[in-house]
Amino acid sequence: MQWEAITWQRMAEQLAGHLDDPDNAPEQGSWQRVGIDGAPAAETGVLAGRLADALRLRGRPSLVVAADGFLRPASLRFEFGREDVDSYLGGWYDTAALWREVFGPTDPGGTGRVLPDLWDPVTDRATRSPYVELPPGGVLLVHGPLLLGHWFPFDLSVHIRLSAGALARRTEESARWTLPAFARYEADTDPASAADAVVRADDPRHPAWTGVGSG
Repeated sequence: MQWEAITWQRMAEQLAGHLDDPDNAPEQGSWQRVGIDGAPAAETGVLAGRLADALRLRGRPSLVVAADGFLRPASLRFEFGREDVDSYLGGWYDTAALWREVFGPTDPGGTGRVLPDLWDPVTDRATRSPYVELPPGGVLLVHGPLLLGHWFPFDLSVHIRLSAGALARRTEESARWTLPAFARYEADTDPASAADAVVRADDPRHPAWTGVGSG
């Protein structure tokens, strides 16, 4: 891969420009859907927020949705223990709810009525958040871990990559049991090849990326 040093702000501006390009603009009455994939230590929400701001400056409405808002209840996540790697990879996130409440409404002919979150992992209760109307021509920004292994219909996908060493250093002690899960995700899904753009963020102060079109 060819890496280009860049700031997070400039990256967001270039991604917004790509989405706003007439060659990539959504058809009338449709939406664009962006996935920003990365382990929790990669802080995918930071880039999602910057991209939302850059789109707003271009007059493009957007909605940021965190995958962590669609965790399944603790009784299901911890059915085989609190540190089960297989469960984390395949059973922690309510992908059916994401399809139904987030991607379905932004399919062609959809309503644009998106549920921004469903479950609060802290209280282990439904969030009861109201639906948000994303107008046609808007951009849905979904961020979080393990996104590129579910065939989600992203028009643009970004993978924030951390080396194994950086991931271990930046992952909280209580969550280090997930490291084998991300190693398997890298081996089985190869998100760097699946994504349209890859960001190298071992040092978050000095990111580098491939630009759009690496996948």
